[in-house]
Amino acid sequence: MIDPNGMIQFMGDPEGALTRTLDMELNHPGPHSVGIIGRCKRFAVYAVNGEVKYVAVSEREDDPAGDDYPEDTLAEALLDAILKHNNDEL
Repeated sequence: MIDPNGMIQFMGDPEGALTRTLDMELNHPGPHSVGIIGRCKRFAVYAVNGEVKYVAVSEREDDPAGDDYPEDTLAEALLDAILKHNNDEL
């Protein structure tokens, strides 16, 4: 959310409701085996007026949490995707 002063307001998901609704709960047995349950996958979403335009998930067979290879969900990759999307719409 962006307030009237242009500041971004970050919001949490302590009960995992949004995580489950977006189907972004990390269900890989590796993290579960060490007690990490209900963790959200590392992902980024670009939405305009509530319509999702782009989704990236940092998840690989050998890195289910995306901790070792987060590049797809970092700011630079998301900005590139937004620019590409906006250029494709022109």
